[in-house]
Amino acid sequence: MSAKFGPAGSADSFHAMGYRKTAQMPEYLEKLGLNAFEYQCGRGVRISREAAQELGRLSRERGIALSLHAPYFISLSSIEKEKRDKSIDYILQSAVAADAMGADRIVVHSGSCSKMTRRQALELAQDTLRRAVEVLDQNGLGHVHICPETMGKINQLGDLDEVMELCQVDERFLPCIDFGHLNARTLGSLKTSADFGKVFERMENCLGTDRMRRFHSHFSKIEYTEKGGEKRHLTFADTVFGPDFEPMAEWIVRKNCSPTVICESAGTQAEDALAIRRYYESILKQTGESET
Repeated sequence: MSAKFGPAGSADSFHAMGYRKTAQMPEYLEKLGLNAFEYQCGRGVRISREAAQELGRLSRERGIALSLHAPYFISLSSIEKEKRDKSIDYILQSAVAADAMGADRIVVHSGSCSKMTRRQALELAQDTLRRAVEVLDQNGLGHVHICPETMGKINQLGDLDEVMELCQVDERFLPCIDFGHLNARTLGSLKTSADFGKVFERMENCLGTDRMRRFHSHFSKIEYTEKGGEKRHLTFADTVFGPDFEPMAEWIVRKNCSPTVICESAGTQAEDALAIRRYYESILKQTGESET
């Protein structure tokens, strides 16, 4: 197995090249040299079953691995039980759509702390996820991996340790390590290869080698502020904010990982995903490895 690389949603070049429909995405990605795509349901799961199945069929024909981003308004740690219950339904809707398109990973935002302590928020989120996975099992969707995401704003639930704890709710959960978010919430801590290595070591120590190797990932350079953390997504052309993708790619090879890496650059996510893939492949060649 090898790593997969692709964009989150439609890059500017998708439309610039004359494409208009989501069903054309696999052709576009194949033309660029990418092999993954994350379908965005941030504002709600609106894709029909038929459209999802078509996207899945066309993606399989071109070797494109699919994942799905669940709605942004999921609130695993809300103090209101009704919102937590609705979040479970949104996760179910996401899993149904993902399954229809042949995707087996849904990315879920971890939540916020609101007026609670971080520990209280984490415990609520853990309970919501326990109930969510029960609902997926009851609906024959237990094979769809829930991927709790590391978040970029300092006051949000979802630092690296919190995501590790959320993933321990069920052994089928995979972490979504958003390196841009981690860098933003820690005000630029991901600089050296050793900094990235600590993230991989933390995953392996908490979740085991198998889940570490299959982790899901988001990557982009992100502008941040000292007070709040994440401010806005940038492109790889930025030279002020990080993080750089090279250390991540090197650790993927060093740890023999096969993640799906989704680029969330602002408008150039496809081109930047390709830059990551090309660098990753150059490292494989240097180390005598090969893609399978």
